[in-house]
Amino acid sequence: PVAISLANRYKKRANHKPIKPVEEIPIDPISYKRRETFEVSGIGGSNVPVVVADYSSRKISNQKDFTDIGYKYDEPSDKWYLSDAAADIIYLGKLNINFEIPENLKLIIDYADWNKLDSKKLRYPLLTISEYLAQKTFFDQIKFLKLKSDDLSKDLLSKIKSDSKLVLTIETDNEHGMAEQRRFFFELINQEIKNPVIIKRDYQNISLDDVRLYSSTDFGGLLIDGFGDGVWLTTETEKSESEKTSKLTFVKESKEKFINRTLFGILQATRTRISKTEYIACPSCGRTLFDLQETTEMIRKRTEHLKGVKIAIMGCIVNGPGEMADADYGYVGSGVDKITLYRGKEIIKRSVSSSLAVDDLIELIKEDGNWTEPAESGIF
Repeated sequence: PVAISLANRYKKRANHKPIKPVEEIPIDPISYKRRETFEVSGIGGSNVPVVVADYSSRKISNQKDFTDIGYKYDEPSDKWYLSDAAADIIYLGKLNINFEIPENLKLIIDYADWNKLDSKKLRYPLLTISEYLAQKTFFDQIKFLKLKSDDLSKDLLSKIKSDSKLVLTIETDNEHGMAEQRRFFFELINQEIKNPVIIKRDYQNISLDDVRLYSSTDFGGLLIDGFGDGVWLTTETEKSESEKTSKLTFVKESKEKFINRTLFGILQATRTRISKTEYIACPSCGRTLFDLQETTEMIRKRTEHLKGVKIAIMGCIVNGPGEMADADYGYVGSGVDKITLYRGKEIIKRSVSSSLAVDDLIELIKEDGNWTEPAESGIF
């Protein structure tokens, strides 16, 4: 299903909007090297890519509305608790909030509305190109500029190049959006522009599964090329028939939580930001003797707080051990209702009943000193 979905998407690209040809690729596509940027308030430079949560169309009543993106407010102590997968920036559009937020969190507001605010603490403007070019002098203010690849005029490039307080957010409506955005990064390198860039993508009227697939290839392809100092995803999805009856957690999440988890997952998979347990799973085949997707979800629920630990869940003993890559632990099907547990590539237990295997896996992690108890009372 994954390959079919991606192949069907590529069919639509035959008549995509033309992309300016690349005369010379300014990077080595074989060796990873992150694009050199300067830092703007924790974005770019040597910092890990930031995650933007889009709340521009969601009513915000109180602090609890930010729980879905990794922030937990404890009212008795008047303190915020952050998960390892807490978004770094919230885009509010024309909105504002009337309660205090953590000092590490940034709020982005459309420039016209930001300009009317009495207090601009932790709030930063998002400008259109016309608003940005209309500024006669550079106000000494951290700011964000939204633009597309076609917008890079000579005047705009000149102004961007001399603005050390500016973060770019690049969008695309091209059917071949990743290639267009990659072309944008090539142009920045050729023009010696080192402003940090947040990659933004929008997906409309597709299933949750397709959002995960498309965003993984679109963001992931750029990130492994060394491009991107942040990621920003928006979507309006339509659940597929299978998703409507699915028991999987991500299908029942709020849109904001689903997007946040997806983006942190992409950053983890591209090794650009490690924030959680990593899972390696085979694509499943006729030799798989258990429900791989449900088993992965079951293991994830009990181990997802183990930041940096890698767990492989493989359907069979034939190819599983070879496909586990550099996993710390392996959960491999070895027969009907039978699981073999690995530490690295070493077999630790054979023929474990599947009803006991997850508990035994956790005991193995504990024996190695890699286990920590999940946070209590909903506090991250």
